[in-house]
Amino acid sequence: MTTAVAAWSVRGGRPRDARASAASIGLWVFMGVATALFSLFIVAYVMRMSGDDSMTIALPWQLWLSSALLVAGSVALQGAGGASRGADPMRARRLLLAGGLCAVGFLGVQLWAWQALLSAQVMPAGNPAGSFFYLLTAMHGLHLAGGLVGWAWTAHAAWPDPARAAWRIALCARYWHFMLAVWLVLFALLGWVTPEVARFVCGTS
Repeated sequence: MTTAVAAWSVRGGRPRDARASAASIGLWVFMGVATALFSLFIVAYVMRMSGDDSMTIALPWQLWLSSALLVAGSVALQGAGGASRGADPMRARRLLLAGGLCAVGFLGVQLWAWQALLSAQVMPAGNPAGSFFYLLTAMHGLHLAGGLVGWAWTAHAAWPDPARAAWRIALCARYWHFMLAVWLVLFALLGWVTPEVARFVCGTS
């Protein structure tokens, strides 16, 4: 193995060169900031739902499909990382492509869910639950769309030789796991935090 290849190799799933380590730290910092942002939105949602004018909305069934797509994408990227380290380039490429396509599908189904709610006369303005639904799903969608830019960059770098870009794939998978965790929290929040629950949490019941 040459010095150049050794600099890009991965040992125990951890990138060895300085650039990869800096990218890993930068991603952790970004995810920390995003976690703080979504946490503020969640607190605001609970507080607003405790108001007397709040009411729940029926979540569109498309959210279950989008959730399944995001889970599949996260699993695929995790598998791509393992395949790239295990010297299985064809499988790594297929799984990397599948992860990105699942993310694109997730965004498309989310827009379908928006259309379903708009058809049911649930508008961005009016009901607080509806307003927060559009806000929270839009914020999550924007973060995932940004992740797709990183995925495209990763796929471009990894396609000739996935083993040399294994650390990039690992970082991409980490971000997808984060996006999945955030979405599951938001899905549970929108589906199960009713005004009664919000008032109990806020101590106003």
